[in-house]
Amino acid sequence: MKIAAHFSALVCALGLLTIAPAHAAPKPSPAANKALVVKFYNEFFNAHHIDAALKYLTPDYKQHNPGVPTGRAAIISFFGPHFKQNPQSHATITQALADGDLVALHVHSQQNPKDRGLAIVDIFRVKNGKIVEHWDVVQPVPEKTANTNTMF
Repeated sequence: MKIAAHFSALVCALGLLTIAPAHAAPKPSPAANKALVVKFYNEFFNAHHIDAALKYLTPDYKQHNPGVPTGRAAIISFFGPHFKQNPQSHATITQALADGDLVALHVHSQQNPKDRGLAIVDIFRVKNGKIVEHWDVVQPVPEKTANTNTMF
């Protein structure tokens, strides 16, 4: 009996056995978070389905872009007229990365096919299957570059 007790203590001490509370919900994987954000991005920014915000964003969605108001309702109010004014706007996701609850997208955003567009890195935080927070870094795609590499 002593050997079994010592073995159990050793297994627990080494972290080989973890006991999760019965009420703990499974934590979404980074891959699931990435899929959620990519789906939102394509529905909202490419298909211009403004109602996708209701499906994917929490009501208290926190926006860190200083030019865009915070909150889910504010995003709808901000982008609804933008999509009507720019019906050809499109955002091509060139990279999608996930780490825990954070998802980063590298995006080429254009108002129309002739627009050089913007290089954007969007970072989203996901909680309980919804997007709760967003940061971005935006850079215009220049006409001339110092090298032959693309931004994408």
